[in-house]
Amino acid sequence: MGMHSDDGQAEGSCGEGSKGGESASSPHHGPPPRGPLTVLAQSPSLTPLLAVGALRSPFKRPAATADFPRTRLVLPGLRVDLARLAAYERVCGFPTGEDALPVTYPHVLGFPLAMSLMSGRDFPLPLLGLVHTSIEITRYRELAATGEYELTVYVDGLAPHRRGTEAAVVTELRVGEKVVWESVSTYLARHRTKGTDREQDRERHEPLPGVDEWRLAGDIGRRYAAASGDRNPIHLYPLTARLFGFPRAIAHGMWTAARCLAAHGTPQAVLVRAEFRAPVLLPGTVTYAANGERFELCDGERVHVSGGVHPLA
Repeated sequence: MGMHSDDGQAEGSCGEGSKGGESASSPHHGPPPRGPLTVLAQSPSLTPLLAVGALRSPFKRPAATADFPRTRLVLPGLRVDLARLAAYERVCGFPTGEDALPVTYPHVLGFPLAMSLMSGRDFPLPLLGLVHTSIEITRYRELAATGEYELTVYVDGLAPHRRGTEAAVVTELRVGEKVVWESVSTYLARHRTKGTDREQDRERHEPLPGVDEWRLAGDIGRRYAAASGDRNPIHLYPLTARLFGFPRAIAHGMWTAARCLAAHGTPQAVLVRAEFRAPVLLPGTVTYAANGERFELCDGERVHVSGGVHPLA
């Protein structure tokens, strides 16, 4: 609860013209951490995890030097609910009826496992107010919607951030022993720092050319919640969003990324990066901008999401 995607004011703007680009190289997060392996019989329910995480939040003391859970959660024999997948495809703008998972969909499958780790007593960052700041996805091949997979999620570590402490959470999807999809998500807990932490200067680019204008309905958050299971109250209604300091409901960060990638298109083997910079208020109007490998979602000069789509050799 209170977890959202917003790393403060955007840098850069959206308009005409474009230069530059992003590197297609991907820093590998290394081998899975040594730690206990917990095999799950089914995916945990998100709503109780969000509630427990919220209750434990006031007792957390975030710090980059804090210990964190080393447990790897594994869910074998995973099959996709095709009706739920179709609802996800519709709300995000992906084609429906194809035997292929959208590039962002495994994040939805792994999110309950990630919440199980981040709502636990041994996770040092408070779930309330936790900010999803970025995601990097590597898909090594097309994934069949009717396939069977093994899902693994673990916390890769903590790092200082100019605004607090950031956790990296890794999600892996396997067929047999082979990783076919993996992601690294960063989540920020804001707190006072001594000013000696890692500074992540955002690359400044020329603004991207606008491609399309999207009018976002007020129920996008509720529709995405129904398809993804993420019923965080900040995304559902103006009243519940105001409890957490937002004037209206805000779109899920992963919905904004998925909507941009549905518009951009992705090759079968691909590296995708998305950085969540500012919340998207619902209802609202935003501009989808793109040039080459880069894309942005913006409102005037404010950039909500920026990222890139890089084919793998």
